[in-house]
Parts: sequence; C-alpha cells; structure tokens
Amino acid sequence: MQENIRNFSIIAHIDHGKSTLADRLLEMTGTIDPKKMMPQFLDSMDLEREKGITIKLKAIRMNYNFEGKDYIINLVDTPGHVDFSYEVSRSMEAVEGAVLLVDATQGIQAQTLANLELAKLQKLKIIPVVNKIDSPIAKVEETVEELANLLDILPDEIIKISAKSGQNVEQVLHEIIRQVPPPKESLENNFRALIFDSEYDSFKGVIAFVRVVDGEIKNGEKIELMATKTPAEVKEVGYLNPTFSAKEKITAGDIGYIATGIKEPGKVTAGDTIIKFQPPNVKSNNVQPLPGYQEPKPMVFASLYPENPDDFDNLKVALSKLKLSDPALVFEQEMKEALGRGFNCGFLGTLHIEIISERLSREFGLDLVISTPSVVYKIRDQKDKEILIHSASDWPENPSVIRSIEEPWVSLEVVMPTNYIGKLMEILKSLKGNYVDTTYLTPERAIVIFETPLRGIIANLYDKIKTASQGYASMNYKLLGFKPGKLVKMEIWVAGQKEEAFSRIVSEDEAYFEGKKMVEKLKDVLPPEQFTVALQAVIYGKIIARETIKAYMKDVAGYLYGGDITRKNKLRDKQKKGKKLMKQKGRVNVPTKAFLEVFRA
Repeated sequence: MQENIRNFSIIAHIDHGKSTLADRLLEMTGTIDPKKMMPQFLDSMDLEREKGITIKLKAIRMNYNFEGKDYIINLVDTPGHVDFSYEVSRSMEAVEGAVLLVDATQGIQAQTLANLELAKLQKLKIIPVVNKIDSPIAKVEETVEELANLLDILPDEIIKISAKSGQNVEQVLHEIIRQVPPPKESLENNFRALIFDSEYDSFKGVIAFVRVVDGEIKNGEKIELMATKTPAEVKEVGYLNPTFSAKEKITAGDIGYIATGIKEPGKVTAGDTIIKFQPPNVKSNNVQPLPGYQEPKPMVFASLYPENPDDFDNLKVALSKLKLSDPALVFEQEMKEALGRGFNCGFLGTLHIEIISERLSREFGLDLVISTPSVVYKIRDQKDKEILIHSASDWPENPSVIRSIEEPWVSLEVVMPTNYIGKLMEILKSLKGNYVDTTYLTPERAIVIFETPLRGIIANLYDKIKTASQGYASMNYKLLGFKPGKLVKMEIWVAGQKEEAFSRIVSEDEAYFEGKKMVEKLKDVLPPEQFTVALQAVIYGKIIARETIKAYMKDVAGYLYGGDITRKNKLRDKQKKGKKLMKQKGRVNVPTKAFLEVFRA
C-alpha cells in the first residue's frame, strides 16, 4: 500500500497562488463536494481570508486514480510569509516532495529562495511550476529562464499553469505521482510517529497531527510521548479529508491525526515522537526517537497584558492553546508595576505579533495592551555578568553599570527589479548596516545582500520595501549573531507618568528622531482630556522631545447671557482651578487602541 502513497507540500512566496493551486487539486481529486467548495478552501481561519495569506500549515488527504491505479496523495499546505518559515520547515519533515510555485507576474522572490533551500536540506524531490501564465502582465519565458537557471535544469522540465483557470494543473498532479517517491517506512518496525502540528479539543484533549514513520496504531491503544514521557490512551485516529475522518488504524507512510486525550497542552510539542507505551520492566526493544525539529529562535519580543487584570488566567490558557498549533510562540510570565501581570512573548516577526494578538482577541475574547516590539539585547555589566534584555523594562536604570552592549544582526536578502535598485538602496542604507553583494538573476532582476541590525528589520521594513518597489521587491533574513551597539532606553511620559509599555531601546544617534516621532504619533491617537497633557520622550531623566495635547475646551459660561461679566468670570475661574487640580492628581488612561496604533506606526 505504501507504493501508492505520495506525500508533498506546495512551497512559494506569499501571494504566488499556492492556495488557489490547492483548490484545483482538491476539485480534480473530488476531495471536496462542489457545493461546499469555496476559494482558498484550506485557509479556514478568518484572518487568513481577510489578509489573503496562509498562516497555518494544513494537511489533507486526496484519492486519485492514475493509469488504472488508485493513489493516496497527502498535501501539507504551507505559509509563504517570512514570519512563518518555521511552519514550512515542519511541513517538509512530513513529506518526500515539494511543488515549487513561482508567479509569472513577479518572478523568483526572496521567500522562494529561502523555501527552496529548506527543501534541498530535506532532500525533497522538487517539481518546478510557473503559475499565472494567463495574466496579461505575465513574463512567462523570463520566469521559466530564471527558474531553470536557479535549479540547473532544462526549461522544458518546468510546468506552466494557471491555477485560477485550471490550465495544465492536471499535469502537476501526474508529475507528483510520477516523481515524488513513496514513503520508505516499514510496517514491521515498532510504531513511531512524528508530531508536526496539534490543536486542542475540549472533549478529545490534544489532537496531534502526525506523520507515521513505522508500524501502525489503533484506537484504544496506549501510547507515550517520548520527549515529555507522557503516557496516554488513543481516543481516536484517522485522516484529514478535509475534516476529521475517524478510522480503525493509521499505518506507516500515512499522514493523519491521533486524539491523545491529554488535557495539558504543554505536554504535546511539535517534533516529539509518539510510540506505543511499554511498562518500565518491558523496555526490551529500545525505540529511538525521530530527529524532530530544530527549536525555533524568537526574533522579536513584545509584552502582552490583559486590559482587565482579572483576565490574566484566561490569557495564560489562551497562549498555551495557541502554542499547540504555533510552536514558534514563546512566552513567560512577568510582572511590571505599571502594567500588572502579563507575559513577555517571543515571536518570529512583527506580522507574527499581529496575528497572535488578533487571534487572542477573536478566538478568546481578550482585550490586550501590547508593548512596543523589541529584539533581544545582551548587556555585560561592570562585574562581567551577561544580562539578556527581552524588553525595555529590563534595561538597567543606572547607565554606569553597563560596560558593553551587543545587539543581533541579520543577513538581509532583497530580491528586486533592477529599475528600483536606487530607491531600495536608500532604504537599506538608512538601516545603518553594511552592503555585502549584488547578484543578478537576469538583467532585469537582482538580489542585494545587506548586513544590518535586526531592530531595523522589525520597524515595518517589509512594508517600506513593498511600497518603494510598487510591490515587486521581496525580502528574507537570517540571524548572523551579536555585534556591539550604541543603544539607550527611551521612556515615554504621559502627563508626568511613565508609560512602560511605550518604552523602547533605540540607537543613541537616532534617539531624538525616534522620540519626536513617538510623541507626535501619541498626540494624534490620544483623546483630549479636561486638562493639558504633556507627552515627553525621556532618556535617563533628560527630556529629548515634547508635544502637548490641548485641553478639551468647553465654555462653562456659555448658557449665561446679559448681566454682569463677573458672573461668567467666576465660573471660568472655578473651571481653571478644577483643571489645575485634575492635572495635579489625574492620570491619563491610555486606551488599548492607542497602544495598537503606536505599535503599527
């Protein structure tokens, strides 16, 4: 039966038609009832549909008859944005082949190169496909030439399709069956399955999505998760096509699910190996764990606090459940005087932060206060002790204790049309990094490599590059390590009170510019009060920038008419005294919307 199984992924840059190609494959194999079919079928999350991107990897089982034989085809769909590259790496561990999809209107992009590198590391069979050949602005021959040069193959080996109309998509399906090798796993060996994703069900506990590597597992059998040494009893096994389809057993080579019944989300982790449970005295067959996954390294940190302090426990449960389906999310509890109890969370990028905060709001009904995103810094104090700084609130109050500061640097790759090089180089030079190299894919397209501090990447660089190139350029980055930096902590005071959530680490050279930008943005988003509100950017007690929000004006004597003017003056004097008292004792309540607006600025 394993000879008839094909496991593959579709990998591509964002918006190259990956989900549309998946739709056509589902239609051609009859997996989805035509009445239930809708565009981007596998993008089931509301956020995915709204943003037009894939956020979560999805697995689905298809059946197809080719040349008189019945085949089982397992597709693991993957995201395309750089922030979700860890999802791509996990999906590749579960398959033997990958369809490399390139948009004929955009050509090879940065994430195309990054995903191709991941596929080569996994030694997957790569099937090159050029999409959107029916578009009026498609550059089919140029894109085919680019891809052929990149893969060192003949142009004739590249399949040219239109996923939207279905043109030549059946050829892709046939080549998957012909070229992707069947699984090599053995039914005779002891049962082992690799967890590549999971989700929580209130009745069945944690449901682990697995690639069965050896043996088979049936309903009711006892299992053990090797990394956490957690025993469990199988509540249900089956396949995804597209919903949970329960079966009596799943066997080697299959991609399916196991309902573990485990109610503690932290005990099930992506990359763990599931084996059949054996009592300690029967460990005669020493089963080795599968290689698993490299731990994701958080690139960006932000603190999440519930707007209502009573929601802290709900936030903790919500983050635990989200981590099941998103192992790249890292969080630990913290307590800050100004903000209360919350969590310092590690993310793979700013889009990752936005997606997680939106999911917490929509799926769990939580209103959050989000601190300004920051990267992790290293400080060495006068006693030669290394301190990791995950957020601005961890920065030492006394600068004299700091002996040296280091910050993370990345190697940034930007794929761009050559006619936009001038504009984009200006943006890259503003990052205060080092130019490394320019490589030309074709006379019209180039790859520019730049080394720069990571903090410059998280400040909406992706949007800036897209805007400057009218959407044609793309970027990808890899962590290089830590280098010395000249950095300071900038605080924001609102009406004389420090708002810790707005604090951020900035370069000494850019402190005034960053402070001015922050207080100007706050002036736009904060509502006026009954008294004047001072907005100040402060570094070690020194004010470097200031803006003032004028008091909300109301003529308290407006209803009076005629008579002595002193009647009106008495009311106005009383109002002035009241405002002065409010200014002395009052505290400005910063709404959640203001935090989000500043975060996106």
